[in-house]
Amino acid sequence: MLGFASGLPLALSGFTLRMWLSSEHLALGVIGLTANIGLAYTLKFLWAPVFDELAAPVTWRLGRRRGWLLLVQAALVLAIMGLALSDPGASIAGTLAFGGALAFVSASQDILIDAWRIESFALDQQGVALACYVWGYRAAMLISGAGVIALSVRTGWHEAILLMAGLAFIGPLATMLAAEPLVPVLPHTSGFAARFAEAVVAPLREFLSRRGAVVMIAFIISFRLGEALAGVMLAPYYTSLGFNRAVIALANGPISLVATLIGTAMGGWLVTRIGVGKALLLTTLFQTMALLMYPALGLFPGQPHMLVITSVLESFAEGFQDATFLTYMSGLCNRQFTATQYALLSSLAPLALRTIGGLSGFMAAAMGFIPFFIMTSFAAVPAVGLLLVILRYYPPEDRRAPA
Repeated sequence: MLGFASGLPLALSGFTLRMWLSSEHLALGVIGLTANIGLAYTLKFLWAPVFDELAAPVTWRLGRRRGWLLLVQAALVLAIMGLALSDPGASIAGTLAFGGALAFVSASQDILIDAWRIESFALDQQGVALACYVWGYRAAMLISGAGVIALSVRTGWHEAILLMAGLAFIGPLATMLAAEPLVPVLPHTSGFAARFAEAVVAPLREFLSRRGAVVMIAFIISFRLGEALAGVMLAPYYTSLGFNRAVIALANGPISLVATLIGTAMGGWLVTRIGVGKALLLTTLFQTMALLMYPALGLFPGQPHMLVITSVLESFAEGFQDATFLTYMSGLCNRQFTATQYALLSSLAPLALRTIGGLSGFMAAAMGFIPFFIMTSFAAVPAVGLLLVILRYYPPEDRRAPA
């Protein structure tokens, strides 16, 4: 249930929102700027310490985790309602403001649910707990993505998104049913600055002291550049090719989810067969070639079978690549600072999407869709070059060797 609550808002401030704006025929530059809404997911580590240091102001009797979680989830329901009742055709600023608020409270909910999960389950139960979380998360993304898009054909956007506010009450229900983790809160003997240095600065300093750390960071940031630029423009691109919302929902529905899960499984298998370094290179090259399906789709406007093939292949490539990339990032973490270092690295990974991705609309408007999508395929070249340097000089097997 908490996984469902966590996954529900993501598409509402992402692909679903861009489909809504595309149906309103807003400028590509405005649609592209929606990528910056999700910057909260990248920067959430900045305010995460607040949930550790302070008790919830009103619901503190529920405990440190559940008290904050209930407040954040109430704000999440209100943010979805605000987004549903906004009118992008009349006031795009209002719609984007509610989208930004939704991303912020959604990222805050993610922080709290992750903390609750880690503190509530023993180490040997974490895998099962995470699997349950992921299935709920993916199911919710399917509903708030393809489900809302398909439903909007019959009800309109306002009603379809407002229904998601009702589903979001699953979060508070789960919070009330959950038990507060039995984790003792130790008294602090030092100031906030000292605790911040211990929690954030020390892990960062340890990582930056390694050989090739700058190259690794540059690779992680540039890794998703091509996907970031292409993904933001998919909603208006599909619309421009004459695909209706029902077809788009079908192409991005359960069949694409299955393709992602199969790709993830195959990526994990490949890591066990040839090692994380070689597997990461092969899956990155495959993802780069898969991006060429988008300009190829432009040769078949309005043909549903080509849209389904493109979406399924890209979903498979995404899962295929993600399995190796997440394995690589996990291996970069020093066991003494695993949680903090992984949080920081995973925040760097979508940085290109949340920053440069916001310019994609202006680029597509200036270049035209076909040249733009060809360019996104080549945007992965810097990451491939950096990966080759890493495999040659800083292979994953030596990643924890200090300078």
